[in-house]
Amino acid sequence: MTGLHFHDLRHTGNQFAAQSGAALRDLMARMGHDSERAAMIYQHEAQGADKAITSAIDTHVQAEQARRSDDEDGPTGVLVPAG
Repeated sequence: MTGLHFHDLRHTGNQFAAQSGAALRDLMARMGHDSERAAMIYQHEAQGADKAITSAIDTHVQAEQARRSDDEDGPTGVLVPAG
């Protein structure tokens, strides 16, 4: 493609890696850098992923709370008379 350079592809790949949650050391190894500075640039760009992760955790917690409230027959450990 006209105007597309190898560095553009490398940048995109590293950005996707950072968005996937890759650790700083993993990004450094992937990029071939000894310095944390470059890897931190990609992690900073991926901080928006934190909101998505938080939302996913919140959704999971809410679903679990709803499931538990549907399953409750009374207080835990208390015998409830049948019938």
